[in-house]
Amino acid sequence: MQIGIDLGSRKAKFALLDGERILRLADHDTVTFYKRYGRLAGDELELDLAASGIFTPDELAGATVVVTGYGRNTLALRGARIISEIRAHVAGALLQTGLRDFTLLDMGGQDTKVALVRGEKLTDFVMNDKCAASSGRYLENMAAILELSLDELSLHWEDPVKLDATCGIFGESELIGQILRGHPVERLCAGVNQTLVKRVMPMLKRFASETVVLTGGVARNRGVVRLLEKETGLAVVVPEHPQHNGAIGCAFMGTGN
Repeated sequence: MQIGIDLGSRKAKFALLDGERILRLADHDTVTFYKRYGRLAGDELELDLAASGIFTPDELAGATVVVTGYGRNTLALRGARIISEIRAHVAGALLQTGLRDFTLLDMGGQDTKVALVRGEKLTDFVMNDKCAASSGRYLENMAAILELSLDELSLHWEDPVKLDATCGIFGESELIGQILRGHPVERLCAGVNQTLVKRVMPMLKRFASETVVLTGGVARNRGVVRLLEKETGLAVVVPEHPQHNGAIGCAFMGTGN
């Protein structure tokens, strides 16, 4: 068996695979998980996975463990193989979709990654982790201003209100201004989703492809998916487990892929 761990900025995700078969997925708030089950031993992170209850003692005893983490600050996890975020997410997309050629768009809580995959191989990639305005954090902030859940925000993509600010902070002020102008909440939601799509389009255009595979928490936003299809004119594939894609990819890499 293989265990994959994706220590994200907001959520720590876990996957248990038997070969290519997904047996179990789980996630925890990253900070809470560190507080309860983690500690530093020198420069290495130790996680008490047994105490967490995510895996049984037998699963832990015989498993290969592969881990990735958020951004450039991945900690070495004692007893585990460490791989880069981009390799983990590409591996997860390959396993979940069965595709050989695609552009991967991974939109997480605080960063966005775009990778070109040809013949099941990563050929190039770009990452934006400098500004949260093109990530899930932007959607969370805007939903809070609109006093809506992320699920409600995700329902809308038609007739979007135009929002031009390229910075998340300025975007909040611009959205408040549009609220005061009396635009319907449905159009405001669509405008927020469209703004996120516009911010990732320059990255997508660098790696043209016939298919976009969308992963990360933002993949749950149906409005973003519809607007991506409209803006790119391409098929947008959302794997069954987009939020756990990195953890699945780690576990898949544990098979020697």
